[in-house]
Amino acid sequence: MVPQPTDAQLRRWRQHLANERAEAAVYRDLAQRRQGAERDILLELATAEGRHENHWLTLLGDQVGKPRRADLRTRGLGFLARHLGSVFTLALAQRAEARSEYDTDVDATATMAADERIHMEVVRALASRGRDQLSGSFRAAVFGANDGLVSNLALVLGVGATGVSSATILATGLAGLIAGALSMGAGEYVSVNSQLELLEASTPSATAGTAVRALDVDANELELVYRARGMSPEAAADRASDVFASLRAGALADSPLGEVSTEKHEAVGTGLQAAASSFMFFASGALIPVLPYLFGLTGITAIVVSAVLVGLALLSTGMVVGLLSGGPPLRRALRQLMIGYGAAAVTYLLGLLFGTTVG
Repeated sequence: MVPQPTDAQLRRWRQHLANERAEAAVYRDLAQRRQGAERDILLELATAEGRHENHWLTLLGDQVGKPRRADLRTRGLGFLARHLGSVFTLALAQRAEARSEYDTDVDATATMAADERIHMEVVRALASRGRDQLSGSFRAAVFGANDGLVSNLALVLGVGATGVSSATILATGLAGLIAGALSMGAGEYVSVNSQLELLEASTPSATAGTAVRALDVDANELELVYRARGMSPEAAADRASDVFASLRAGALADSPLGEVSTEKHEAVGTGLQAAASSFMFFASGALIPVLPYLFGLTGITAIVVSAVLVGLALLSTGMVVGLLSGGPPLRRALRQLMIGYGAAAVTYLLGLLFGTTVG
């Protein structure tokens, strides 16, 4: 006789059932915003979640009960999938798959637990495409905003601690905003263009492959190319022999030295994109510490308001980075906050010391 499930088991099974239904809906909603292979993959993930749903339905039998709501995390994913459908949702879905309880749930099968681990890698791969597209300009934007927040907060607090007037603090903050934004924009432009030039120098020539037909087969210069790329002498010789065999058979590949790829170039972005993002986001970040002074606040009130505003902004950017990276958003946010406040505190103390010494 099969033992009757306990009330605790029934509650757990019903919750798993609700979560699986909601997760399947998340993947279907995301699929509606995708095309081609990505859409097919997301629909396959929804089908897999449907298989898990059937497992819990089988266990529950006629004790399914009233439909339950999915947990808060899964409901949040569903909301994002319906209204946003971006890389943020995929990054959160990646974390959700990584936190699956099936490894420790005795009522889940080993296959289901393995499915969830593989789903995490599938979603990670899908999310990485969006991360690659964002990596150039997004990196410049995040770094620019954080640099603006931290550097100008430190500047404003450091100067303010010396006892100068609010007008002087405001002028110093605005000067720091303009100078820093120009410096960040110029630096990003040079950095990205230099990276693109390095990638260009490392990309196989689009025309070098045509020279293979005129090579001396006995001298086998082609083997040196493959050895220079890291192949062992034996593997390079075999590869070169294959190319010459194809040449004799009249079936030589168009690019025996390798295809010219633009994927890395696209991931880096362009110098102008990075510079514009860095300039604008640094300026927007650097503006926040001086807002209290722009609105006429003075003294300790302006300092506290400035620090609070910057703290909220640092928490926000930290959470965004955490979401996109698939890491813990709260931990990333607190890390950003501690780094920013730490730098500002040091500068403030130095300003107090400098002001005391001058006085």
